Amino acid sequence: MPRLLVAGKLHPAGEARIAELRAQGVEVDYVEEITEEAYLPYIATADAMVLRTQPLTADSIAKAPRLKVVSRHGVGYDAVDLKALNDRGIALTIVGDVNSTSVAEQAMMFLLAASKRVLRADRAVRDPAKWGWRNRLEQQEISGKTLLIVGYGRSGRKLAKMVAGFDMQVRAHDPYLERMGWPDGPVRPVSLHEGLPWADCISVHIPKSDRPILGVEELKRCKPGVIIANTARGGVIDETALADALASGQVGGAGVDVFETEPPGADMPLAGCDTALLTPHVAGLTAEASERMALASLENALGFLDGTIERSLIVNAEVIDV
Repeated sequence: MPRLLVAGKLHPAGEARIAELRAQGVEVDYVEEITEEAYLPYIATADAMVLRTQPLTADSIAKAPRLKVVSRHGVGYDAVDLKALNDRGIALTIVGDVNSTSVAEQAMMFLLAASKRVLRADRAVRDPAKWGWRNRLEQQEISGKTLLIVGYGRSGRKLAKMVAGFDMQVRAHDPYLERMGWPDGPVRPVSLHEGLPWADCISVHIPKSDRPILGVEELKRCKPGVIIANTARGGVIDETALADALASGQVGGAGVDVFETEPPGADMPLAGCDTALLTPHVAGLTAEASERMALASLENALGFLDGTIERSLIVNAEVIDV
């Protein structure tokens, strides 16, 4: 029987599945603490590993002579040394479409909350001296406005369906899909250069690259007062540039779920922006999505070992022996 290392606390449904696996004879080391140091004592004997958000470095991978697969509890893998896995022929898997609805709902909430200036409205009630804020008419409607979705994958497409109920005009920027084939539907592709000054709202759903996709110059190109939502990855938007644009009014409001450093420090640029709604990387962490991720990540680890996993869930399938 294989030995499975589960690094990070899972949803109760995942814990119940671990109990079932143990009853079937699978050896499972379950480490609830989400740190690299916590799982290191167990990695040497692991054939498969389920990994939450903690790093998996080359040094840790070198301590795992039996490791054949790392199953991410999610879809991102910024904290995993993919080259070190590739060099060893170790598979990296992701959970697929289990949290796109949760992420799209978070983006929808950000667009509405930022447009309606929810933070300022809340404070106007809690402090009677600020009640008069309501007469400044800062709140805006999103109905009938324009939305640019940057990254038109699963969550981006689900957001497009949600905003259809608000009669928003939607365009999307996704160079990868433009190369691979644009999906059928009413949303047409647009360049970032064309889309930024067109959009009343922008929602970011693109993987992190070597530079922010929205930096100083890109934010200058945006329509004044634009609303921005980021449920993608920290570093996709330049946080200092966004804070400056919020302060000047170039960006009217923002919702941000992901940060360059997590957890961010007290000096994080957006901390002082009262038109930015900040959440602690929870867009995909609803109770429903967490259950699906826990079960899927466990099954992916075991499915790789027994050869039943769907190939599309293996990030590095082209460089390993599947």
